[in-house]
Amino acid sequence: MTTTTTPDKGQLLIGGAFTDARSGRTFPTVNPADESVLTTVAEAGAEDVDAAVAAARAALTSGPWSRMTGAERGRILWKMGELMIERLPALSLLETLDTGKTLFDSGKIEIPMAAQILQYYAGAASKIDGRTLGGRPDAFTFTLKEPVGVVAAIVPWNFPLLLATWKVAPALAAGCVVLLKPASQTPLTAIELGRIGLDAGLPPGVLQVLPGSGGNAGMALVRHPGVDKVAFTGSTEVGRTVLREAAGTMKRVTLELGGKSPNIVFADADMDATVQGVANAIFQNAGQTCSAGSRLLVERRAKDGLVERLAKRATTMRVGPGVSDPDMGPIISKRQLETIEQYVDVGRKEGARVAAGGARPKDASLGGGFYFQPTLLDHVTPDMRVAQEEIFGPVLAIIDFDDVEEAVALANRSDYGLVAGVWTRDINKAMALATRIKAGQVYVNTYGAGGGVELPFGGYKKSGYGREKGLESLASYTQVKNVCIKFL
Repeated sequence: MTTTTTPDKGQLLIGGAFTDARSGRTFPTVNPADESVLTTVAEAGAEDVDAAVAAARAALTSGPWSRMTGAERGRILWKMGELMIERLPALSLLETLDTGKTLFDSGKIEIPMAAQILQYYAGAASKIDGRTLGGRPDAFTFTLKEPVGVVAAIVPWNFPLLLATWKVAPALAAGCVVLLKPASQTPLTAIELGRIGLDAGLPPGVLQVLPGSGGNAGMALVRHPGVDKVAFTGSTEVGRTVLREAAGTMKRVTLELGGKSPNIVFADADMDATVQGVANAIFQNAGQTCSAGSRLLVERRAKDGLVERLAKRATTMRVGPGVSDPDMGPIISKRQLETIEQYVDVGRKEGARVAAGGARPKDASLGGGFYFQPTLLDHVTPDMRVAQEEIFGPVLAIIDFDDVEEAVALANRSDYGLVAGVWTRDINKAMALATRIKAGQVYVNTYGAGGGVELPFGGYKKSGYGREKGLESLASYTQVKNVCIKFL
């Protein structure tokens, strides 16, 4: 892999070999910082999916992977983590070029965390066990935990390598084999993850990579009778389609979907920490995060001061190409940029006031990319579309409240339930909200986009079901078998 702005041509990884698509079709992957084409990538189709599934099933049932112990699988996963760190400079540059995110985010946060995830599950691979069951004096009864089988891991464009490891690592640790389908906007580091797997010793067919469109390669995986489970991260709308199509072959499905997460600030909060936490929660990765703190619920008597400080923070942030390591990089695509602009216009028409940002930057040097200013929408009411719908951009909707009861009601007044933040020095308020908010993660006096590898991540309501990370994720890639042996 080169470390220039012209990465190698991307290919499919099927059965242990990199190859072009059987159709010969390719697609471009674009640098959102300047709209330049980085390279062309092979586009997987239904025939490629068939070949990959056949290789996966062979690896699962008759290859060396099926005979490895958990400790042996763990050693390979650990080596994958080591190789990822060894290749950190090239991987971080590649991720920044393909997604637009800052080099700091790629190289200091996301790729090191992806390596940590691989090594966390490396340790867990040898600790998957069942239990003995009492109750029958005439028999010995116990349970086994066996791999689910062939897993289709479908990941989005906002954290391509990191979210791939969220699925690949626990699935491999459990003894499954994985077909990884990266987003067509950002396939390059997923291809490199496949290369890392081979270099670390994964047998052919255990981890395969199928870049291509969601409607073609993605749906072919979802519908394929040879796939046992689909692990999907993406929008709620597409998640519904995945669930519906997977039902035809009775697949297991894990869905990590959208969010409209509240950051709840009381007047007694440490405002220095709060400003930093609230800003990071919405402006990290240009707000293109399912767990972004995109609703600021602030106690009325503290609102004006907090908004003023956030506005100052937003207007002084440096926006630019990710390779220049700014405070915030570009939006992933022209289409997404236009969606964000439309939502800000909708907010204005509904009565919201733009307290900062609200448009593309005026800097002429940024005219060739997909950039949007960090934006605050004040005077938002709970029923506005900007308060209810996921914008997936650097746009914060600000709503005020008077007391704990109103804060809880506003926090739960959403179809989503992924993450929530609470900022207060009062432990009673913190616990009252933490136990009553309908969200998969609640942070107090901090805010994490999923948090560390040991913290289970997933949603309530339309944010999906199942959990990523932690031992909860590992369990979702196993199935329980009960064995009863009667004494003669």
